[in-house]
Amino acid sequence: MTSSAVLALYITICCVAFIISKIIISVLLYKRWARKRRIVEESLSGGKMVMFRSPTTQSINSKAFMKTMMKLTNKDIIGSGGYGTVYKLTIDDMAFAVKRLNKGRTERDLGFEREVDAMGDIKHRNIVTLHGYYIAPQFNLLIYELMPNGSLDLFLHRRMREEKPLEWPTRFKIALGAARGIAYLHHDCIPHIIHRDIKSSNILLDQNMEARVSDFGLATLMGPDNTHVSTVVAGTFGYLAPEYFDTGKATTKGDVYSFGVVLLELLTGKQPTDESFIEEGTKLVTWVKGVVEDRKEEHAVDSNLINFPVDEVKKVFAVAEKCLEPDPFKRSDMARVVKMLEEINSQKV
Repeated sequence: MTSSAVLALYITICCVAFIISKIIISVLLYKRWARKRRIVEESLSGGKMVMFRSPTTQSINSKAFMKTMMKLTNKDIIGSGGYGTVYKLTIDDMAFAVKRLNKGRTERDLGFEREVDAMGDIKHRNIVTLHGYYIAPQFNLLIYELMPNGSLDLFLHRRMREEKPLEWPTRFKIALGAARGIAYLHHDCIPHIIHRDIKSSNILLDQNMEARVSDFGLATLMGPDNTHVSTVVAGTFGYLAPEYFDTGKATTKGDVYSFGVVLLELLTGKQPTDESFIEEGTKLVTWVKGVVEDRKEEHAVDSNLINFPVDEVKKVFAVAEKCLEPDPFKRSDMARVVKMLEEINSQKV
């Protein structure tokens, strides 16, 4: 072997060794960082609580928190449904929402810790913060920040509709905030996240009526090179994209369609499964499409909206129409939806 060949081999070996050492160091540093960002407590009943370190949780005694959490009763329930039961937990003058999920299929339970670990990295002003979780043999708990104003559907369809009707500026702010949160999941998260259950009851409102996307019980992680994830069809009737029924493939465009339905709720104050639509054999999306084609959008606007900018409302109807495009390939993505809403916002006088 010539001296030049030996030199080339030596350089190659050094380069490979350097790269491998960098990878090993990176892995070790990541594991050290992961340990520092998590507070782990084991319970006597065989459960494990993991809290993500943050300015909110750093002053909390983890043992005291777990003890308080184990003492939650029916008196602490603030919400329930097919997704599970939500409790209010107060400790050191701080309030948290604790969601209890009963164990389900084995394959879903196996991915629980991996997915919530990924969610623990999400920090965005329009996504509810996950502070930690608890895993036990019979159930799982998710620990979120508590949203004092509840969910959007409370204001659009339930008790808050008459008590505190939403004015147009607040509705637009909620729409833009929710869009930004979903766009972050689709475009900026690694791995990307398909929510799969965007609806008004999963958009929570903080003390400033800012939108926070919540409830990732059906969320699916998607690699950056993937275009879809094959799943069993799941979600909420009235919000699901038509192609999802046909293919069973969850895509980000399915979330866009669901967000389009939420926009129609904000505009019309009607639910996707409103009784009037069922009686007429139609649905919210079809009804609004006819109204828009007749250029009578202002007649479809929520009766609780007394004063609203007609031109701006028509532009938001147009954005909703792009979200609800039947062909997913022609449907806008969330980044484009955010841009369209921001353009409308910038045109305000």
